Amino acid sequence: MFGYSKLSYDNQHIKLSLFNFVFLKITHSFRNTIHNLNNRLIATDTIIDLAKKTIETERDAIEHLSTLLTDDFAKVVNCIIESKGRVIISGIGKSAIIATKIVATLNSTGTPAIFMHAGDAIHGDLGTVQDNDVVICISNSGNTPEIKMLVPLLKRGTNKLIAMTGNTESFLAKQADFILNTFVKKEACPNGLAPTTSTTAQLVMGDALAIVLLEIKGFSSTDFAKYHPGGSLGKRLYLRVADLVSKNQVPSVQKDAEVKKVIVEISEKMLGVTAVLDGKKVVGIVTDGDIRRMLNKHDNIKDLTAEDIMTSNPKTIPANTLAIKALEHMQKKGISQLLAMDNGTYVGVIHLHNLINEGIL
Repeated sequence: MFGYSKLSYDNQHIKLSLFNFVFLKITHSFRNTIHNLNNRLIATDTIIDLAKKTIETERDAIEHLSTLLTDDFAKVVNCIIESKGRVIISGIGKSAIIATKIVATLNSTGTPAIFMHAGDAIHGDLGTVQDNDVVICISNSGNTPEIKMLVPLLKRGTNKLIAMTGNTESFLAKQADFILNTFVKKEACPNGLAPTTSTTAQLVMGDALAIVLLEIKGFSSTDFAKYHPGGSLGKRLYLRVADLVSKNQVPSVQKDAEVKKVIVEISEKMLGVTAVLDGKKVVGIVTDGDIRRMLNKHDNIKDLTAEDIMTSNPKTIPANTLAIKALEHMQKKGISQLLAMDNGTYVGVIHLHNLINEGIL
């Protein structure tokens, strides 16, 4: 029994020693790796050069892309315009990700589009495609197994099939009605494996298609606003001066008001300005800057009125004007407030701070 126990103890000791040895080797190797990485991080020029090489590779590919446009591009545009259905865009892998972006761009620029994953399509989602839809399949090689399975299923119907591919001799290209050629000489990836330049070419071709459709349809900024009601972009397209003025108090004094009342009005309404009225007619404006200039110029302000210190013919803007236009007007004139008018009636003040708070500036 004693001998067995000692043997067991020795085995445990050997295992522990081996564990410690392996642990120390791993720790040492990890420290060396970190040390090497730290040394590599110092090579800023190398990093910048690699980044530039990637950008230049993709730039050259995009420049070459315009030479690949053929009559098929025009036919695709006309096909989509004449179609009574939607644009269905499908792909696999990285091409599927690009497809979702193109779909989003088309939808936001007036061309109804839906994304259909090629893998899901052959497992039930093919029902997404309706009779009048136009289908675009994106595949750099044009020979992926999923695409080869999907294309014959699409060809059973009457839908026009458009191939966006970098291989015009591929299975997809030969089966398609029209081809959008996105050939690139090489990927930015040094191993030629990670889709980089090829997906950029796909994205640019999709943008070209969307913008051409937008131009031909006469899709305006007003139309664009309908699809972008949220965020600062939406606000730039639909928010009007009246929407902002309604959130502010309406500072005003009569032209014969004492300066003290003018100062109180500007302070209470917290817009740094007040309109000066003659009855209901706007005849001037007094800003906090006018107040400072008055104090520098006059030792006795007791007998001064709003009319004495106001600026005549103040800058005004119609209340139904887009807020972004008000911003442009302020920037052009170098001012921070405008008096808002509704059919000749003074309704309030729009301040630069209103535009900043709304994210327009």
